[in-house]
Amino acid sequence: MSNGNENIKKKSAFRKVLDAIGGDKLILLGAIILVFAVFTSLNKNFLTLQNMINLLVAASLVGMVAVGHTYLIIAGQNDLSPGSLAAFSGVMAALLLSWGIPFLPAILITLLSGVVVGLFNAWMVNKIKLESFIATLVTQAVVRGFAFIICDGKPVAISNPTFIAMGKARLIGIPVSVWLMLLSFVIFGFILAKTKFGRSVYAIGGSTEAARLAGLNPKKVVTLCFILIGVLTSLGGIVFAARMNAGQPSANVNLEFDAITAVILGGVSFTGGVGSMGGTVLGVILIQAFNTGLIMVNVPTFWQYVARGGLLLFALTSDYIRKEKRDKELLAASMKNAA
Repeated sequence: MSNGNENIKKKSAFRKVLDAIGGDKLILLGAIILVFAVFTSLNKNFLTLQNMINLLVAASLVGMVAVGHTYLIIAGQNDLSPGSLAAFSGVMAALLLSWGIPFLPAILITLLSGVVVGLFNAWMVNKIKLESFIATLVTQAVVRGFAFIICDGKPVAISNPTFIAMGKARLIGIPVSVWLMLLSFVIFGFILAKTKFGRSVYAIGGSTEAARLAGLNPKKVVTLCFILIGVLTSLGGIVFAARMNAGQPSANVNLEFDAITAVILGGVSFTGGVGSMGGTVLGVILIQAFNTGLIMVNVPTFWQYVARGGLLLFALTSDYIRKEKRDKELLAASMKNAA
């Protein structure tokens, strides 16, 4: 009898763990395991410790941008400019240092450019009522153009020893860029899940009008979300330039699409109001493992674009299915309450 009770308790505890993780995240974990298994079978070096560190380093910039996109997409917005802003930030930091400006002021000025881009995007969305997709498409082109203009279209070599050291620095054998990504996940994941601002982001994504009637300021929250992704993208672009020892105006093309794919794969609804930072973490791991695996098994570059597009289509289709399921559950609940 006691064994039966213990088994019931174990099953109950196991069920609670599954419920806490969530069905979508379990599917995502399964997809990650499948991707790792497939690419390990195709290339035995895929699952080595060094390649896992390389994978995390490659994921660091995407991960930081994905943090900002998590906030934006939950709030019902989007941003197509991070790739251009990351390139601009790397060039800007390299130029400032080459002009003899000290390390810290150069970094702060570059981060300020991320704030300015975020404010510009928010102004277009809040004041002149452009859809964020169109507004940030404008910014994508303008900022990429400025990245080429300020350096005459040529990469800017970095000679500042502090900047170079930042790109090579490791803590417990793990590069600084990875620690910055992990710190971003923890800090902004906590803010999103546990603070009033985080709840405001969800409320605005669920219904802007309802949020306004509840006393929230949607324009202010959206502005803060755009500033957040701008600063995180600039920081990521700076670290990327330090890793490459140069600011490159042509770098980070399609960065935003990898970040958006990761966020949607992680369960954030493209229509807003739903999602979590934990899902984004899994989405970043999945897409970077997928991208790294394609390179390691020598898939031609053009086919890699096709594969990534297919992954984005899969993410959007999954989001549509999840939305339909949520709508049916809400309808069933409302009908039950009405009865």
